[in-house]
Amino acid sequence: MTYEDVVYIAREAYENADARHIFEHIAIQVNVTGEGAGSFYIEVAERAVCVEPYDYYDRDGLLTMSSDTVVALARGEIGLQEGIDKGLIRMEGNEVKIWHLASVILPNRPRRYR
Repeated sequence: MTYEDVVYIAREAYENADARHIFEHIAIQVNVTGEGAGSFYIEVAERAVCVEPYDYYDRDGLLTMSSDTVVALARGEIGLQEGIDKGLIRMEGNEVKIWHLASVILPNRPRRYR
């Protein structure tokens, strides 16, 4: 899997998210390790979600995980808490904002955020 594939999968999952309940700005960078390594960010601004393949230097938080874990999160096969508990995801920064972003409801997916 390439870095471009990872970003595409994340963009497909998160840019259709329902962020109407988030009224604050949130920017979380995701560092991808191993195959498809790189970084991208997920941002909520003006109640819309954006995924871009860049570093976000003024970010609220940072999630580090493998490309397989990014894909599993995007497909709803694993929740954020489960990934952290299993040691698949490392979380740094403003945990409140990270969990707030995780509360975004993705259409056509089971809700497995906590």
